[in-house]
Amino acid sequence: MEALVRRKFEFSGYRRPFLRGVLKQLIHAGFSMLTEFRVCGLDNVPSRGPLLVVGNHFNFLDPVVFIEALPLPFEFVGGTEMPGAPPIVRWIPAMWGVFRVHRGSVSRDALKNAQSVLSRGGVLGIFPEGGSWAEVLRPARPGAALLAVRTEAQILPVGLEGVTNVFPVHLGRRVRVNVRIGKPFGPFRENIRGRDGRRRLEEIGDMIMNKVAELIPREKRGYYSEDPDVRAAARGTELYPWDDKLEK
Repeated sequence: MEALVRRKFEFSGYRRPFLRGVLKQLIHAGFSMLTEFRVCGLDNVPSRGPLLVVGNHFNFLDPVVFIEALPLPFEFVGGTEMPGAPPIVRWIPAMWGVFRVHRGSVSRDALKNAQSVLSRGGVLGIFPEGGSWAEVLRPARPGAALLAVRTEAQILPVGLEGVTNVFPVHLGRRVRVNVRIGKPFGPFRENIRGRDGRRRLEEIGDMIMNKVAELIPREKRGYYSEDPDVRAAARGTELYPWDDKLEK
């Protein structure tokens, strides 16, 4: 893996510095044992915030891949449930301190906290698809675009490959995980009031996902693939599982 580049951000209000330092060491040890972990594009990481880091979300481990791959002091927005995650990793989000979103609701507190981090020049990790119910790229939920516009944060796209193969663990075999960091884009300065504003948020969301799509294998680009066969195979994955129910 490329040598981590030390970056300095003006924002200094990150929570639980000691505990997160310990968790980062444990995460690093875990990936070292279980994976061949490769990162490219570290030179694209900006030297200051506010920064919204976005990526494809195919697996419950994706946030810890961000922590391992990028030399950034992350805060995260995440759901309250971790479908498919084994007990050995379910405690990590609680210990890290994630801004919890109840999918299917507005989750105003999480949005407020996330916006506060960015407004103070911090770094926020978010997966715009809103969940990991499929292994192909799906449309963005409005949250990432809304935060980007409200805070005028730069957006850093990240493509993750191979994370779905880490669990279940196969002793004696290390899984290759590839992390590709794209060039930052934005900020967006937009009027998002009214119907036109909603449409503009959808356009920004699509722009975010297209940037991520460029960083993952072609067969995983799903809804954002240029190949009609790939789009057809992904049909149905764009349906949001929490449109008609509230996550506990």
